[in-house]
Formats: sequence, structure tokens, C-alpha cells
Amino acid sequence: MARIGVLALQGDYLEHYQVLKGLGIEARYVKTPSDLRNIDALIIPGGESTTIGKLMAIKGMVDAVREFVRSGSPVMGTCAGAIVMAKKVFDRVLGETNQPTLELMDINVIRNIFGRQKNSFVARVYIDEIGDVVVAFIRAPGIAEAWNGARITGYIEHPQIGKIGVAAKQGNLIALTFHPEITGDDKVYRYFIGLVKR
Repeated sequence: MARIGVLALQGDYLEHYQVLKGLGIEARYVKTPSDLRNIDALIIPGGESTTIGKLMAIKGMVDAVREFVRSGSPVMGTCAGAIVMAKKVFDRVLGETNQPTLELMDINVIRNIFGRQKNSFVARVYIDEIGDVVVAFIRAPGIAEAWNGARITGYIEHPQIGKIGVAAKQGNLIALTFHPEITGDDKVYRYFIGLVKR
């Protein structure tokens, strides 16, 4: 059985843990580098991306997660987690953030692209290899571009923003700018679990 860890430093890690348990997966909280030795894949949850990045540095998790990725283990970042995985991060108002990230994926992510909390919404999104998924966008980022081995795998057409990327894949790495854990649609998780078994 796949053992999937959820980074449990800040954000909505409990919700991911509960979805995984509901699917019969052995889910574990990850708080230290040593916790990575006991899992096959990792989810980096939504929350506050700058805080998650700083806490990962304090806990010595940055190099440990990079090594985990180099070993071929799948990692999925959702909402703030997608920001933490990106090589470039911009704020839609302030420009480049220079915030600490894992720099794992060749993607440019724009924070809060849809606006504030009051601009949150639920939408149906088509993602390559997964299909139609119902997900929630809460102070969500967008993926503006991908290069090298990364590719944008899902888009939405937003009335104010236009067409913007909301999912990307690079090898065994997945960045999702939304929250898949709160709508009850588990297709994303089933796909991610499948990556562990390949």
C-alpha cells in the first residue's frame, strides 16, 4: 500500500490527511526530514506560502524534500503548495516576491491572481490525464508559464483574468493552484496515488 505524507507545518494539512484516509491510504504527517524516509509520496498543502517556505527552512526540510524528489518520489503541491514548488513567484500587484521556495518546478506562479478571499469560487476544470474535476479556488494563484520539462495541464477561462493555468506537471511533480480537498471530488488524489504505484 502507498504511504503518502502530508507536510504538516502550516495550512490545511488535516483535510488532505482525511481524504487520503477515506481512500484507504496510509497517510502520515511530515514535520521533519526523517519523516520523509517513511513515505512514498508527499503533498504540500494550501496555507500561507511565505510561512510554509520559512518553516521548511527552519525545520531543515528544503534540502530533504529536494533529495526526496531526486529519488523519483512524487510530490503534489496545492494552492500555496504550488507556489512553494515554483522556480518563479510573482504577486499580481507587487511583482516578483523573492520569497523562499523549493524551486522544484519550471513554472512561474502569480499569487492571489483572482483577488481576495471574497473572490473565491468553485469551478469545474479539465486536467490532462485526470479529466473533469470540481475544485475550489480560495485566494488562489495562477500558473502564467511553464518551460523546460514542465507543462501546464489545466486552464480556466476567468471573466477578469482570461485564460490562466491552474495545473502543471513536471515528471513526478504536480502543481495545482486550487484546493481539491474540500469539494468531495477525489480524482486528483486517485491520479496522484497512481503515480506512486508506477
